[in-house]
Amino acid sequence: MDPPRRPEYRAAMLSVLADRIYRHLFLAQVVALLGTGLATVALGLLAYDMAGERAGLVLGAVFTIKMIAYVGVAPIASAFAERVPRRTFLVSLDLVRGAAALCLPFVTEIWQVYLLVFVLQSASAGFTPAFQATIPDVLPEEARYTRALSLSRLAYDLESVVSPLLAGLLLAVLSYDALFLGTVVGFAASAALVVSVVLPSPQPAQPRGIYDRTTRGSRIYLATPRLRGLLSLNLAAAAAGAMVIVNTVVLVRGGLGLGDTAVAATLGAFGGGSMLTALALPRVLDRVDDRRVMVMGACAMIAALLALAGWVALAGLAWPALIAAWIVVGIGYSAVLTPSGRLLRRSAHAEDRPAVFAAQFALSHACWLFTYPLSGWLMTVSGPVVALSVLAAIAVAGTVAALRVWPAGDPEVIEHCHDDLPLDHPHLGGRRVHSHSYVIDDWHRRWVR
Repeated sequence: MDPPRRPEYRAAMLSVLADRIYRHLFLAQVVALLGTGLATVALGLLAYDMAGERAGLVLGAVFTIKMIAYVGVAPIASAFAERVPRRTFLVSLDLVRGAAALCLPFVTEIWQVYLLVFVLQSASAGFTPAFQATIPDVLPEEARYTRALSLSRLAYDLESVVSPLLAGLLLAVLSYDALFLGTVVGFAASAALVVSVVLPSPQPAQPRGIYDRTTRGSRIYLATPRLRGLLSLNLAAAAAGAMVIVNTVVLVRGGLGLGDTAVAATLGAFGGGSMLTALALPRVLDRVDDRRVMVMGACAMIAALLALAGWVALAGLAWPALIAAWIVVGIGYSAVLTPSGRLLRRSAHAEDRPAVFAAQFALSHACWLFTYPLSGWLMTVSGPVVALSVLAAIAVAGTVAALRVWPAGDPEVIEHCHDDLPLDHPHLGGRRVHSHSYVIDDWHRRWVR
């Protein structure tokens, strides 16, 4: 990288914040993420208070409930979202999340924790895809949208670092119940920021039945080759990510005998690698197509997992090797996930984007629902070498599947023929064979081979 151009590049990266609507939405995302991070820390402490040594089981159930809510609720919420103004929908869900967090300090039974977590995460399952689908309407130019995706990735990575630090500062002077109040403040601030702007509203979709609305996003998603490739790469990212998120504490505390600070630093290596990629990707994606970048990211994750497995098998676990591997996994992880919004934006009409973003949200979290418990079970039963190798094999399978179902080249504009429509149909304009940006919709129900 040419040093004199770095300030210019950073300025270009942040230029999207000049848009008032996007700036408020980005700040809403940041404060909501901080609130969610505080709730994660507080839930761990609450679980220990209520369950003692069985707190791990409680937290495992909480994470399972979260994934079930994400997978099951997101498509249903998107089906009803089109009946409510977008701003009203987002603000209402922020208020539901805040209300659920406000109730958590007052629980007396574990089942109450489970119920409130389900309510909070169900609201998040409705909020997040609708929020993500709003950004391409605010920033329709692909270059600006790409920079917004990178900023969003940075926000997620920074939250994983800042939230524990902020929680530690608050816990030095307050009880962990105060962290839940911080969560409430985060969601309330998010709602206020969304209220403060007028959000673009896509052209209303034609009236549809509840089944059609609920399944439309998944049908568009699974009928689009690039999105089937995205799902396969999501599986690769979930396999590598689960190894990091679930087993870092076991590797560092149990395998290396190091303390909590080393756990935080090791997870920080993963986040640092992800942030480096998020910063570099807008310029890379100006020159290299999404498919190549994402496949290279998956290959980087696979190589890191296999290299670490080989190191552990031959020389034993070493902290520098673990740090290096997690940096590379973070780099690959961000390379896979950051461009995904570009693929979703390209693959649906504006009125269908909320449903398609909801399908991505649900299907990608289904991958995590599979890899989270598998990662923990493999580490417990067979140790790090087997866990690393099996999860790398799953990532290989996902990458190979992506290469098979997502063709190279992948043109956006496709010439095609409509034998099923009359020649005077408005879509044809008198030409049975024509070309345009091709997406799955009512007139294009199958992908052109």
